[in-house]
Amino acid sequence: MEQDYDAQRIENKWQSRWNESRIFEPEPDEREKYFITIPYPYLNGNLHAGHTRTFTIGDVIARHKRMLGYNVLYPMGFHVTGTPIVGLAELIENQDPQTMDVYSRLHRIPDDILVTLTTPEKIVEYFSVEAEKAMRSIGYSIDWRRKFTTTDETYKKFIEWQFNLLHDKGLIVKGAHPVKWCPNDNNPVEDHDILHGEEATIVDFTLVKFQYDGMILPCATLRPETIFGVTNLWVNPEIEHAKIKVTKDGREEIWVVSQEAYYKLTFTDRTVEFIENVPGKDLVGLKVRNPLSGKEVITLPASFVKPGNGSGIVMSVPAHAPYDYLALKDLYDKDLSEYGITEDLKDIKLISLIKAKEFGEYPAVEAVEQFGVKDQNDPKAEEATKIVYRREFHGGVLKENTGKYAGVAVSKIKDILTRDLLEEGIGEVFYEFSEPVVCRCGTKCVVNMVKGQWFLNYSNPDWKDKVYKCIEGMDIIPEEIRVEFNNKVDWLKDKACARKKGLGTKLPFDTNWLIESLGDSTIYMSYYITNKFFAQGIDVEQLKPSLFDYVLLGKGSVQQAAIDTGLPETLIANIKSDFDYWYPVDLRSSGKDLVPNHLLFFLFHHVAIFEEDKWPRALAVNGFVSLEGQKMSKSKGPILTLREAVDTYGADVSRMYILSSAEQTQDADWRNIGVESSRKQVERFHKLAKEIIDSGATSGIEGELKLIDRWMLSRLQQCVRETNNDMTSIRTRSALQNAFFLLYNDVKWYQRRGGSALLYDVLDTWVRLMAPFTPHICEELWSEMGHGEGDFVSQAAYPIFCPRFIDNDAELAEELMCSTLSDIEEIIKVTKITPKMVALYTAPDWKIKAFKMALEMKNNDELNPGKLIKTLMADPENRKYGKEIPKYVQKLVPDISSMKTERFEMMLGMTLDEMNILKENIGCLANEIGCPIQVYNADEPEYDPENKSRFAAPLRPAIYLE
Repeated sequence: MEQDYDAQRIENKWQSRWNESRIFEPEPDEREKYFITIPYPYLNGNLHAGHTRTFTIGDVIARHKRMLGYNVLYPMGFHVTGTPIVGLAELIENQDPQTMDVYSRLHRIPDDILVTLTTPEKIVEYFSVEAEKAMRSIGYSIDWRRKFTTTDETYKKFIEWQFNLLHDKGLIVKGAHPVKWCPNDNNPVEDHDILHGEEATIVDFTLVKFQYDGMILPCATLRPETIFGVTNLWVNPEIEHAKIKVTKDGREEIWVVSQEAYYKLTFTDRTVEFIENVPGKDLVGLKVRNPLSGKEVITLPASFVKPGNGSGIVMSVPAHAPYDYLALKDLYDKDLSEYGITEDLKDIKLISLIKAKEFGEYPAVEAVEQFGVKDQNDPKAEEATKIVYRREFHGGVLKENTGKYAGVAVSKIKDILTRDLLEEGIGEVFYEFSEPVVCRCGTKCVVNMVKGQWFLNYSNPDWKDKVYKCIEGMDIIPEEIRVEFNNKVDWLKDKACARKKGLGTKLPFDTNWLIESLGDSTIYMSYYITNKFFAQGIDVEQLKPSLFDYVLLGKGSVQQAAIDTGLPETLIANIKSDFDYWYPVDLRSSGKDLVPNHLLFFLFHHVAIFEEDKWPRALAVNGFVSLEGQKMSKSKGPILTLREAVDTYGADVSRMYILSSAEQTQDADWRNIGVESSRKQVERFHKLAKEIIDSGATSGIEGELKLIDRWMLSRLQQCVRETNNDMTSIRTRSALQNAFFLLYNDVKWYQRRGGSALLYDVLDTWVRLMAPFTPHICEELWSEMGHGEGDFVSQAAYPIFCPRFIDNDAELAEELMCSTLSDIEEIIKVTKITPKMVALYTAPDWKIKAFKMALEMKNNDELNPGKLIKTLMADPENRKYGKEIPKYVQKLVPDISSMKTERFEMMLGMTLDEMNILKENIGCLANEIGCPIQVYNADEPEYDPENKSRFAAPLRPAIYLE
């Protein structure tokens, strides 16, 4: 093997050997199983750096568990249902310039192949092959026998069975509900279909019907209680409005709204007819009637009103809304005669309707003054608004001028008041997005009230209760995400589960509909187990419901399933045996963007279909990956494909970089400069390991060990312990810090200090420690160390913490040496002295006694300066240091009090002889500094011309440079 690190040769070699030996194709046995899954990728493009992070975390966990002795299953499939692939095929067929550029230049698809990908089927075929190649190229330990795509006919049978089951349980219902809708595709959209606005929710606004001359000017609000405080309406005179006839529940009304609102209303459960355009200017200066109070209020001009927000007409509550107050104030001295407005707007009286303890009569006015907001364009206006709304919502109650609602908490009023407004016909519900939503086809989405739509009844309280129970009983990493999961369950409403366009499985009880792409990807983890058998040639028509009932749910009998399917009883029994062995999922690891959708539905469907013993056991969530500071996009770029990363940097370098770049839910940023740094680290590791191997080093752990050897063994065990702890909590960045960076530094120090006896033993542990992270180079080094051809490090025992090798005194001794050397070097640097000799002074006996006494007192929870001084002064031997003891104790007590537990426990059992350690290592220190070293005890220093010995303290010798 050549000295230089040849990543491509090494990685190709070991991937080939893994494939030949089939070591990642597990079968049930007597070992404890570990079943880990990650979300299968959606195939509308090549895998990118974002996939690299989630998938590599999954692979590292799988490899770590495998080396710990578990029987590990890590499978993979491909998600292709829904509309994005259909949309991509259409864009390619139409030679869309941006699409052709992105997929040619960034996805690296050869032009002669790209032009042929004009059908969804061709796209699925192409990207499924490329995705598998990419995942193999980075060394994922996947059982590829189990792969499938979600349009496979056998998978469709599995989905039909699942949806029939949910329908039979009453969890799929038909009705009218607001859904995210693409007008172009004429389909409901879910997160997989969305280009922008994935986080958007559907918010129910209350439409309040202000009246003028037989017409209605509706205003959308999230705070219907503020109707009592309306002083005016805001209208943008620059925008065109529409007069429309609106019919709902047999009631006809004439409304005036913005053109955008008119368009959105056509998707609601109302009949809407256009009458005529109305210039915004014609709507300013009108006196409209407040439907609740009966009072007249004026419409005023406001350029800040956006036609796409709500109805395009806004009600103004200046006593409680800082923006309204500021906008009204800005009009005080304006000439509004062009709108027929001649009255003095200063005469408009603010109406206070909410009592909040933090505010007086007019909260908006107080907040504006408190934050020093100049006008409505001042950024501080937003801050003032948030503080008013928050305090009023959490602590406000309605005042007497709200009539029968007086005394009701603001936090409770919305549903009560909205219901009353609806009953009186002066209000309606209007659904809006919390932020703009754009479909992958480029069309702006709307909220559509769909009739006759099939929905998963996620709002069912009994179903939710089961999900809460599941979340409570499972591990969630990191733990703080548990709250977010519970919150998402709280807010989850019914979801459309079927559509008319796209790829997918037909809804078995209504074949006019296709099951949407998130609905068919909830319990597919169970399909990985059965598909190993289905892929061996079972006919699609043999996959009867009774087979799934028996295998997955234990219902019915093997005999009946055999009769129904025509399959041998032994085969069916084997499938069920495999399922019972592997299920449930032990860990589902995923990106945090899937928390509010896929991961949530994963839990809902598992608790609906399976008994508790088959519910998922753990969830782990990781952050996003950007590229040089920019968000990646498959369809627009920028993007770094997984394959490109491996081709450019190598598999192990790419793995090491992405794993060490961020922790858990933190977002990572793929930067070339960082990857180059990782490449150098991997090369350093290879070079050092090769030097150890080529030196002919052999195991020395059973021989006589010097202090430095004991230190190396102890440090190695600390790294082993911390790495395993980090892996348990899926902190890959910290794990690599311990398994690689800190250990590398320790090995280099060990060599610098003359250590060599344990280099082979250290490398043996180190290679196994790093194998889950950088498996190819570790296989190569493992082989070079003399292990046989079939003896893979991927199957070797992972290093486990061995407490008998922990040697606190050896670690403290090296810490003493290292810190002393560092202090000498620092003094030389500051003073610019080239010393002829260095004198070291170890701590006097009284300081050592004080140090140990302080440790004991802390151990007994009784450490305080007064008590320590009193105890020390009780010893006649110490009284001659009566002036120095209080000064030393005042510094010592805070130092020991702030020690971390691990450090304190190390100090507590310390039996270090500093004088002997320094004397034994005089040669090493002299060699490093380049001059003679003398060591003295501060109690009786034979040579101390500048009285430096008085500064000596435990583990911190005083230093004199001559």
